[in-house]
Amino acid sequence: MINTAFKKIFLCFLVIITAQSHAYSRNQVKAVGSSTVFPFVTTASEVFSSKSSHKAPIIESTGTGGGFKIFCQGKGVSFPDLSNASRPIKDSEKKLCASNGINDITEIKIGYDGIIIANNINKPAFKLTRKDIFLALAKNVPVNGKIVANPYNKWSDINPKLPNQKIYVYGPPPTSGTRDAFVELVMHKACDKFAEFKGQYPDKKTRHKACSIIREDGKYAEAGENDNIIINKLDNNQEALGIFGFSFLEENASKIHPATVDGQEATFENISSGVYPISRSLFVYVKTAHYNQVSSLKPFIKELISDDAIGEFGYLTEKGLIPLKNSELAEVQKSVRAGF
Repeated sequence: MINTAFKKIFLCFLVIITAQSHAYSRNQVKAVGSSTVFPFVTTASEVFSSKSSHKAPIIESTGTGGGFKIFCQGKGVSFPDLSNASRPIKDSEKKLCASNGINDITEIKIGYDGIIIANNINKPAFKLTRKDIFLALAKNVPVNGKIVANPYNKWSDINPKLPNQKIYVYGPPPTSGTRDAFVELVMHKACDKFAEFKGQYPDKKTRHKACSIIREDGKYAEAGENDNIIINKLDNNQEALGIFGFSFLEENASKIHPATVDGQEATFENISSGVYPISRSLFVYVKTAHYNQVSSLKPFIKELISDDAIGEFGYLTEKGLIPLKNSELAEVQKSVRAGF
């Protein structure tokens, strides 16, 4: 009798365990995407695993565009749960996701970031306008009323107040969200002020496409998705400038200093207030269908959107994340939790 009773209890226990194992197909979160968002989500994953029994999520730095390509390939445990992004998802990326049955995406704005243009701390800091930057980096620029191939070799060729120094800039590749945001916030904004571009391209969409093209004559060097690579290159090439996210400036303040842009300093306060002109939002995108497939996904998202993580005094602000305003954070938290 005892053996029979024991067998029944054991079988019931086995059924419960089996049912639980089938309820979730994976227990570790997988994320891809932006190199700018990478250090923030990585820090949150480390805190998350230290506070719980869950494993730390696997985070890959693939660049925003590269991340969406992977993220949108399909649903299920073979595909990532999260895509980190330093810009909003594009319509073309939404279509790619939809073509693979992914229509259940939640957008989470986690904070703000500034795009920095900096140089080696042993050299004087630059004072730039977006017009200066456009004329230095655009493939085609206005000269004497015509749009021609960029002839500028030195910064002083563009503006005599700038250093008599060769133009050489390390920056992100086209797959990077930093590149997308830089093009939108610098190249497009500057381009719209040139009468030559307005005259030749009256349609704004066509004009912006023309003004998005970066010169290819060796003055701009794509330095990959990892912004730390750019920092290292500025350490080795003191004549160069680099384009990257604010959090990397915070971590390397002893090596580099930022340029002012349109008279505004790249500070935490100026970025959070929107005064600094090259500011952007940072996002994490979630496949909400995966909440029922990955046991640690919902708990991790709860940690990521918590006051402790992305609040005004959260641990991610110590890493350089510019926090959302309290009212905006409350709306983000409410919206995300409604999808649980």
